[in-house]
Amino acid sequence: MLKNKRITVTGGKGFLGTHLIKKLAEQGCAKIEIADLPEYNLTEISSVRRMYAEKKPDIVIHLAAKVGGIGFNREKPAELFYDNLMMGAQLIHEAYLNKIEKFVALGTICAYPKFTPLPFKEHDIWSGYPEETNAPYGLAKKMMLVQSQAYRQQYGFNSIFLLPVNLYGPGDNFDPRSSHVIPALIKKCFDARDRKENSIEVWGTGAATREFFYVEDAAEAIVLATEKYNKSEPVNIGAGYEISIKDLAELIAKLSGFQGDIIWDKTKPDGQPRRLLDTSKAWKEFGFKAKTDLATGLAKTIQWYKNFRQLAN
Repeated sequence: MLKNKRITVTGGKGFLGTHLIKKLAEQGCAKIEIADLPEYNLTEISSVRRMYAEKKPDIVIHLAAKVGGIGFNREKPAELFYDNLMMGAQLIHEAYLNKIEKFVALGTICAYPKFTPLPFKEHDIWSGYPEETNAPYGLAKKMMLVQSQAYRQQYGFNSIFLLPVNLYGPGDNFDPRSSHVIPALIKKCFDARDRKENSIEVWGTGAATREFFYVEDAAEAIVLATEKYNKSEPVNIGAGYEISIKDLAELIAKLSGFQGDIIWDKTKPDGQPRRLLDTSKAWKEFGFKAKTDLATGLAKTIQWYKNFRQLAN
């Protein structure tokens, strides 16, 4: 169904974007365009309008986002709110004005309330306020859900809203200033090994739990939803399991070959206490179920990072 469509992927140069474009190409899509920095600053309406005029998409898959880990969220809450809000609102509105066939919006697990019953079900998304460090980002992204539903109701505009859980995999962001927990831990372990240090320090208590979603599985979920799902109700996409940060850190240390101690800085925040998605709706609506278990995905990610470090040196 997608083979002859003109598909534009915002954020197509990024971590998820590169994997999604590869997956679309594998499905036979030959008309794939990228809208990303520096060519397009999607927080600016003139740039959004120019993108639609130049790319003339049938379908837009909106991945572009300003995003980071807990430290980044605490440092730049205003930027996270403004940039993500403006990108989403302007892209959807101009998509409607340009009469595109479908808009696929990627939300975030951070949109869920801080204390959401486990597993997170889509109808719980409005039952409370998000965890404080994630709230500006999470709420900005969640406005795309409101807009998607409003534009379908008033204009019959076809847009969908997917809620991915924490992503990881080859090509992830390993910059310590903005990386998420898995690449941050992998880098800490490799750095400590190289420096012959006998400990690494990790934020929080280790008690919080997270669900992690291998990036190639995420790309498959997005392609399936783009092909088959045409409703504005949100859909979780994830792996359907949880692991504590403590157990995660120990597993990454083992797979990375780091044999030292893990020291927990309990003065730093844990973030949301627990995260685990109910992913049954994705299976029911468009036949998606994650294939990659955490140990396998981590091993592939660590091998990629090992090769990356060797090439960088």
